[in-house]
Amino acid sequence: MASLHLMKAAVRSRYGSPEVVRVAEVAKPPVKDGELLVKVHATTVNRTDCGLRAAKPFFWRLLVGFFRPRVTILGNEFAGEIEEVGGGVTAFTIGGRVFGYNDGSFGAHAQYMTIAQDGAVALMPTGLTYEEAAPSTEGSHYALSLIRAAKVGDGQDVLVYGASGAIGSAAVQLLKNLGATVSAVCGTKDVELVRSLGADRVIDYTAEDFTKDGRTYDVVIDAVCKSSFGECRRVLRPRGFYVASDMGRFAQNPFLAIVTLLSRGKRVMFPLPKNDPAMARQFKELIESGRFKPVIDRRYPLDEIVEAYRYVETGQKTGNVVITVEHPR
Repeated sequence: MASLHLMKAAVRSRYGSPEVVRVAEVAKPPVKDGELLVKVHATTVNRTDCGLRAAKPFFWRLLVGFFRPRVTILGNEFAGEIEEVGGGVTAFTIGGRVFGYNDGSFGAHAQYMTIAQDGAVALMPTGLTYEEAAPSTEGSHYALSLIRAAKVGDGQDVLVYGASGAIGSAAVQLLKNLGATVSAVCGTKDVELVRSLGADRVIDYTAEDFTKDGRTYDVVIDAVCKSSFGECRRVLRPRGFYVASDMGRFAQNPFLAIVTLLSRGKRVMFPLPKNDPAMARQFKELIESGRFKPVIDRRYPLDEIVEAYRYVETGQKTGNVVITVEHPR
């Protein structure tokens, strides 16, 4: 039976540093009714993976196992080929090339994974390789949720803090599609890249403090959780939004979002993203139309995933870090 066959996967049995992850042979996941078995060709290591692997912030343990992790194989983004379908599957067929995002059961750091047919999965954009398609949904769906929460529209002035990361680089492109005027904050090495993504103004944070240049914005999006509402209040217009991609220092952002909810002035927003087939299909369409392209920094084979984790945790990555997954012929 296929479910008894072994596969290679990056596994961990405890929380901790990148070294808790090891590549080993484990059983393929069984395919249940309504599910797809995907032969994974590419995945990513991202901020979500790092947070769950280390259980940081600590509250993660309340959701995924207090003492030991219930999820042993991480990885939420993927691109691959459908090898098997469960009973009742009608939306996909064996052999289809798919990509998507799975933050329910994870499992993409492996040669095979399962995902529900009504999950965040879609046919791959035409013309993309697996390595190009894999990093299309994690950072970008967070960026999309931040932009939608703030209801950004044509002509608004938006600042993106951390514009060279997976979320930030996606946000710049999505904002320009909406007709916003985008100021983007990043480090020196990424200034030209961020400008090429469409930013109207690029601020090198090593040379300039955007909170002290006298400009104001309708929306500030913190894509890397390295600023705060307190620091950014002065650059927000009277009814402006500070939109956070993470909980922030001392987990303040969800609290501030509640406190400022009824405010007629400046507000904090801490939106939760929606993961469904429509999200995956939207990015397929954006990529095929040339309006969005995920940024790729480095690629590692699955056997070197620990090195990928170490690099991501330096905080210096640009865009996405892709993991290629090989299969024996």
